[in-house]
Amino acid sequence: MVSPPLDDVFSDDITILATDRTRLAATLFLPRGPKRHAVLINSATAVPRTYYRSFASYLARQGCAVLTYDYRGIGGSRPAAKDDPKRRPSLRGFAASMRDWAAMDVTAAVSWMRERYGSLPLLYVGHSFGGQALGLLPNNTEVSRALLISAQAAYWKLMPSPERYRVYLFMNAVGVPVTRLIGYLPGRLLLGQDLPKGVFLEWTRWVMNERYLLGDPSLEALANFGNYKGPLRALCFTDDTWASREAVELLCSGFTATTPDIVSIAPADAGTSKIGHMGFFRGEHRDTLWSAAADWLGVIE
Repeated sequence: MVSPPLDDVFSDDITILATDRTRLAATLFLPRGPKRHAVLINSATAVPRTYYRSFASYLARQGCAVLTYDYRGIGGSRPAAKDDPKRRPSLRGFAASMRDWAAMDVTAAVSWMRERYGSLPLLYVGHSFGGQALGLLPNNTEVSRALLISAQAAYWKLMPSPERYRVYLFMNAVGVPVTRLIGYLPGRLLLGQDLPKGVFLEWTRWVMNERYLLGDPSLEALANFGNYKGPLRALCFTDDTWASREAVELLCSGFTATTPDIVSIAPADAGTSKIGHMGFFRGEHRDTLWSAAADWLGVIE
């Protein structure tokens, strides 16, 4: 059902199909006027698509068709109980990994946008894991321009102290044992959203690897990093304890066919006291961070 207009923007909650036909919850934002660009917003780990609603609406007001969506097991893409569609059962036994998110969910979302807006430039916005996923996509050549936000090779030793030790201890001493015991990671322990077992265990393996996913020899999709040739800008924030400049540079080193533009931003640069890993998408940054991002994406005339 189409929701009420957001000023000069329409939004519609829809369903798209992953490459294996899994149903993914999504929201399409459309401007009232002509559409000049297509934008795909790809979420961070355990962050539902609703978190990006304000930023998606902002881009739609610039003349963009914008899609947000939930990876399998997250938000509206969490499986419902067969006897009651409104009830969300435990993720125990739910099969998913981070590589699945990239290969089947993000890949399908890129294809969905190209099929519907093939005449428009496709712009890719990737937050944290959403930025990492760009390099793994078999169809990343369909992307015209990519903006990565706090997207990093999240090796724990590249995080500042004491965050690095908190992450190491939580993942290994709490997260892994609990996940193996009950079959998923309860969101209340750290992230707010439950995580499928395969997602959390793979994420932990990458965080413990000095090259993060780039150092996973079983990840055949790493070959796709070298296929992306479009412009790429990676934003990192000086108070982000997960995506340090070094971690962002490490991820960007995988994109060998383009020259990533890595931009470090201090909170004071945006007239605020805190940005961190999640803060870019707060509405208070409409006239600063958002405007600069939209200008680089080429959506502001």
